[in-house]
Amino acid sequence: MAQLATQSQASLPPAGTWAIDPSHSSIEFSVRHLMAARVRGHFTRFSGTVVVGETLEESSVAAEIDAASIDTRSPDRDAHLRSADFLDVEHHPTLTFRSTALRHAGGQEWRIDGELTIRGITRPVTLDATYHGSMRDPWGNERLGAHATTTIDRDEYGLTWNQPLETGGLLLGKKVEIEIDVEAVRS
Repeated sequence: MAQLATQSQASLPPAGTWAIDPSHSSIEFSVRHLMAARVRGHFTRFSGTVVVGETLEESSVAAEIDAASIDTRSPDRDAHLRSADFLDVEHHPTLTFRSTALRHAGGQEWRIDGELTIRGITRPVTLDATYHGSMRDPWGNERLGAHATTTIDRDEYGLTWNQPLETGGLLLGKKVEIEIDVEAVRS
C-alpha cells in the first residue's frame, strides 16, 4: 500500500475516499453540570467521508450527525436537548462538519480546520487529530483509524439555555468538549 507524504514526510492513508464506519466510530461530548461534574453523551447516528487526495490540499473530511440521535442516558434530558431550548431538531435535524484545511502538526498529529454547523449556525473550529494508521481487516477491507478532539462555546451556536444556581454560578457550563474516534473503510 503506497503512503503519501508531505514535506515533513508525515504518512497519510492511501489516496481515495474512505467512508466512516459508524459501528466502529463514536462522537462523544461532555459539559460541566452544577459546576461540579461533567455530563457526558454521544450521538448514535452519523455518517461521513475522509477524502485523501494526491496532495494535502486535495484532501478533506466531512460528517453529518443526526441531531435527534443524541443520547445522555437520560430520556428526559435527551428530550430537552432535542427541543428548541437546545438542538431544535424539528427545524435543524442535522449537525455538519466540513473541513477547510488540513495541517500537519508533527508525527501523526494533525490540525483539521473546518466549519461546524449546529442549529443552522456555522462557526470555524479546529480539530486536534491523531492518525493511527491504515490497515487491512480480516475480510480484505482497507481501514484507517483516527482520533480527534475540540472544545466549542455552546453560546456561539445559539445553545444559550441555562439556569442560575442559588449558590451562584450556572447549571450548565458554556464549554462543550468533543471527542471523536473514527474507523473508516476505503470505498
